[in-house]
Amino acid sequence: MDCPQPHKLKRPLRCIVKLGGAAITWKDELETINEKNLASVTSQLRQAMMSHSTVIQTMDWSKRVGTAELVVPDSFGDQQISLDAFIVVHGAGSFGHFQASKSGVHKGGLPLPAVTAGFVATRISVTSLNLAVVRELAKDGIPALGISPLASGWSTYKRNVENANISEVARIIDSGFIPVSLNSNSLFII
Repeated sequence: MDCPQPHKLKRPLRCIVKLGGAAITWKDELETINEKNLASVTSQLRQAMMSHSTVIQTMDWSKRVGTAELVVPDSFGDQQISLDAFIVVHGAGSFGHFQASKSGVHKGGLPLPAVTAGFVATRISVTSLNLAVVRELAKDGIPALGISPLASGWSTYKRNVENANISEVARIIDSGFIPVSLNSNSLFII
């Protein structure tokens, strides 16, 4: 396994929060988010991780389907992130499992056309959930950035971790952002 030297964070890491996929999605409904649970969890994270603030400003200024315009706050008031950093990791729940199962992605074998197509379909599914989690955190004023374990240098070979590079995650934390990642089920399996 290729593991670079440990990165010393400039800010202490307070915790890693795991959001279970079954808790933030409707596990029995394909690609369906449990919006009430997700909103509750992100609100609780904001309360636990942010300094006192009289005003909570959204950080999600993206245009949504069915909306006419962007809403950008005029001011951010006294909103401040706590000095401690944290990481959010979430499961896939009702996202990605169907695609991975139908194509055999979980067994490896990327050179096979069905597995390659299934890998792409699985990634599309789970990254759409990651975006939803990031948006909900950003809506609550948390500077969340979605990251992919695959793009961040994590990979597996025959179900064992082959590469575990955390330098990108450390850089995100040191820059004042909260990394939001899919769990290990979304790693690159060869």
